[in-house]
Amino acid sequence: MTQVLAELLERLDRSRVPIGAEQYRSVVLRLAEQFRQVETGPMLGKLLDAYPAAAQVYENTNYQHAGLCRSPLDASLASELAAKRAIARAKQNPETDTSHG
Repeated sequence: MTQVLAELLERLDRSRVPIGAEQYRSVVLRLAEQFRQVETGPMLGKLLDAYPAAAQVYENTNYQHAGLCRSPLDASLASELAAKRAIARAKQNPETDTSHG
């Protein structure tokens, strides 16, 4: 069942035809429920490698335990560095006070 849902989510994710939000949400919720029941291991890793949309659901479902455990390290690091630069810029350029008095 997990693979069927992963395949379906991948098709929905890549669809050029607009998909209803409720349909997409339903598949994601069912897949997330399957991930709570599936045993971790090499078979799960292969499934997640084959279906990137399902891998995102898995990662988000397990974020509290492992963070972005399946995100490529380069992309995760680049995001973190970009956030740090944005915060530094915001600290250097505080908004000017436009009040008159």
